[in-house]
Amino acid sequence: MTAKLTGTSALITGASSGIGAATARELAARGASVALVARRRDRLETLAADIENDGGTALAIEADITDRAQAQAAVEKTIERFGQLDILVNNAGLMLLGPVLGADPEDWTRMISVNLQGLLHTTHAALPHLLKAAEDSPRQVADIVNISSIAGRVAWGGYGVYNLTKFGVNGFTESLRQEVTRRHVRVGVLEPGGVDTELASHNTPEIQSGMTTPFYEQTEVLAPADIADGVAYMVTRPRHTSIAELWIMPTDQA
Repeated sequence: MTAKLTGTSALITGASSGIGAATARELAARGASVALVARRRDRLETLAADIENDGGTALAIEADITDRAQAQAAVEKTIERFGQLDILVNNAGLMLLGPVLGADPEDWTRMISVNLQGLLHTTHAALPHLLKAAEDSPRQVADIVNISSIAGRVAWGGYGVYNLTKFGVNGFTESLRQEVTRRHVRVGVLEPGGVDTELASHNTPEIQSGMTTPFYEQTEVLAPADIADGVAYMVTRPRHTSIAELWIMPTDQA
């Protein structure tokens, strides 16, 4: 594998499992030093040790990015350890499905907090350092990749507030892209569909049996590594090439 990211550092939220962990491994294999941010310290430390054993460089940072101060501290720890920040992957997310009537409003609050507020807090804290990297680093470009969902483009019954948060991620990504692209910070959204992660497991058994399980049974479900490949593809483009939006979709089995 070509080490196109040697000399860079990346911060990945939601890095303790699934897409986040796979992305951390992929970027580290390409030469980036990776800051692993999530709430589950034991998993972070195991992942960081695995990356170090494979010859990479990793920093485990326990943080709840829905708290602005913790998001800011995670970025500061990254800068303290690696001296710079070149790549931000906003991956942390929560998917709680169900109809609006009968839903628990606390679930809505949790999704909005993780999927939107956490992304905003981390981006706000990281952006000055990304702009500096775009100016000062030999690479002369920095990247923000926001992991959204096909639910940020297509609405389905029962996806209500999850759709709302992912449409919000996509809109924010496009707005930020227009703000900073001329300063060589590339901002893009990656929209996967049908990935085999823990995300669906947070739903009730009724939702799983009625909504998520039938979908997975009808498709060739993507693996987290497929999405990690997409992230790597976005951040290793030539300096003047920017990918604003990338879809990665499973293949129907039928």
